[in-house]
Amino acid sequence: MAQGRTAHGQVAHGLARFSLAGKRALVTGASRGIGRALAVGLAEAGADVAIAARQTAGLDETAAAIVAEGRRALPLVMDVTDLASITAAVAQMRRDFGGIDILVNNAGIEQVSPSLEVTEDIWDRILDTNLKGAFFAAQQAAKAMIADGVAGSIVNLCSLTTAVGIPTAVPYGSSKTGLLGMTRALAAEWAPHRIRVNAIGPGYFQTDMTDVFYRDAAWRDAMLAKIPLQRFGELDDLIGSTIFLCADAAAYVTGQLLFIDGGYTASI
Repeated sequence: MAQGRTAHGQVAHGLARFSLAGKRALVTGASRGIGRALAVGLAEAGADVAIAARQTAGLDETAAAIVAEGRRALPLVMDVTDLASITAAVAQMRRDFGGIDILVNNAGIEQVSPSLEVTEDIWDRILDTNLKGAFFAAQQAAKAMIADGVAGSIVNLCSLTTAVGIPTAVPYGSSKTGLLGMTRALAAEWAPHRIRVNAIGPGYFQTDMTDVFYRDAAWRDAMLAKIPLQRFGELDDLIGSTIFLCADAAAYVTGQLLFIDGGYTASI
């Protein structure tokens, strides 16, 4: 069997390449939905996880699930639209965890609106959170990784709108398409620092943000007809790919977008 090397130069064998033991991860928007699932999934793989949201009160359930996996949880107040808040959260993580190895840029918002009715406020709120916020979270994490000599991994959350146009989702789609461009540019720029930057693109997953669509039986039937695997995604479907991109198994993978969509983008 071929051998790979860990970030510390040690030889990793087989499934050990997928272990996150000893890693310190930060997941934004971790109070619910995809963020919570990924935070707990990283803990299952062995990472200690800092979980960030605008208010720590909503992080209790996520923290409890991480601790149940035998890992450390660090709830952080972090507003990704506020650079000072991002900087303070990363600094606290470095103090309490000793550094950062992984960032999962999950925090995001959406507001469905016909494009002719999109206001400047809607545009700014979505782009400031989904794109600007992701950039400055990545920037501050990378600064910490470089200062600490860490070979880090950053995973950005793109979406189907990164690849296809979806009516009434113009600001959201613009932010997620921009996020792919950012992923590629940062991957190229930060490779000399041993920081890998990748993205995942979830397909149709039912979360608090998307629940309004799933209440419509006609919409559900129409969407299922477009998905080759004939089912909507479960949150657990996102965990394995994220662990892979954060682990030594993906040591030669950077600047990539992996769709997790049941075959949707492959069949349109």
